[in-house]
Amino acid sequence: MSKQFSSLGISAPILKALSELNIVEPTEIQQKTIPLLLSENHDVVGLAKTGTGKTAAFGLPLLQLIDTESSIVQAIILVPTRELGQQIFRNLEDFGKHIPHISIASTCGGIPIKPQIERLSQPTHIVVATPGRLIDLIQRKAIDLKQAQYLVLDEADEMVSILKESLDEIVAELPKKHRTLLFSATLPGTIKQLIQNYLNKNVVQVSADMETVGNQGIDHEYIVVDPIEKLDVLMHFLNSKDGERGIIFCKTKAAVNKLAKNLAINRFSSGALHGSLSQGIRDRIMEQFREGHINILVATDLAARGIDVKEISYVVNYHLPDTYENYVHRSGRTARAGAKGLSLTVLQEEETAEIPEFEKELGIKFTQFQKPSVVSLEENNTLLWAKQIFKTKPNHDISVDLKTKVKTVFHHLTKDELIEKLLANYVLQNKVEVTEKPVKKFKK
Repeated sequence: MSKQFSSLGISAPILKALSELNIVEPTEIQQKTIPLLLSENHDVVGLAKTGTGKTAAFGLPLLQLIDTESSIVQAIILVPTRELGQQIFRNLEDFGKHIPHISIASTCGGIPIKPQIERLSQPTHIVVATPGRLIDLIQRKAIDLKQAQYLVLDEADEMVSILKESLDEIVAELPKKHRTLLFSATLPGTIKQLIQNYLNKNVVQVSADMETVGNQGIDHEYIVVDPIEKLDVLMHFLNSKDGERGIIFCKTKAAVNKLAKNLAINRFSSGALHGSLSQGIRDRIMEQFREGHINILVATDLAARGIDVKEISYVVNYHLPDTYENYVHRSGRTARAGAKGLSLTVLQEEETAEIPEFEKELGIKFTQFQKPSVVSLEENNTLLWAKQIFKTKPNHDISVDLKTKVKTVFHHLTKDELIEKLLANYVLQNKVEVTEKPVKKFKK
């Protein structure tokens, strides 16, 4: 019989909140971590793939361990991005809504600091922060960590470079006797070094679902394309997923912007997400994605952290990720909460040699996705052209006289005849463009 949260030692107010959220059965990482955090005093390293409930694994016991009669900051949760910070903040608010007087604050970068300083002037028990913003608050003497008992490093493998520069300054503000809880989806050498430098030598490591890093609900597939057909193949795939939500990962901000522009031209419901966008724009795009107003998100690796949307049916690696860890984080955006999902990687022929390395390192199996035929790609591009026409808004600046003259040209045609002529014209134009392209390349 599976364990329930009550058997893990979770208190009644939190159990009530979990029940209202329809969270009944703890995941493996929660089963292993929660009793340990509630009953022991060791530092803890928790390893589990994305989408397995790491936030609740540390969040539930933290909420229970907080002394709400005291007004001091007792726990700091460090996260790599504001998006993830906001998600954790919302989760903790939901988990702790029946705990009297519990106070949680989010102090992440990318938004004005003054409201956060004002918020911290009030009694606060748990602070969710990005490292840079926390240091800024420390330097302004806007936050006191002298009595904080818990330091949580969430998604630590995504924060390594940031933590190398900032963790010394943060730890210096904490009392010598504090517990550090580190959670990660992967354990690269840089994280092992971090554990050695900052966690107690008696640290307890908890692993869950790590025998296969790739989520069991994910189909890992790859498709081999020539560079010239890469965009057309992607458009064909996206058309086959019409109405479903997905994320497309690119390596660079420039690539994100270029691809997002192409999707917009072809009338796909999409948005771009990367670090150079203002926080207001990022928040608005994320809200549109969560609410289902846009179906496709084009994002860089770091910008996509903190996306916890259950209905993401696929992710596309438009560029092969630089590290195995990034592949884990990308593919982990889909197949969340027990659902099924697809992780499709778009490769050029010379990149296929890397697939066996990913399989060996991550313990997953890739299958080859069938590339559409040339005819199928051409048909798909024709459909996209038709959708562009259908979704084009009328131009009210065109004179009535001109509209009347154009209508006169077509007035004797039926709808079917007009469509036939439009299609024939499109095919003719397309063929002309194809034959002209090689010539244009050699023009000076």
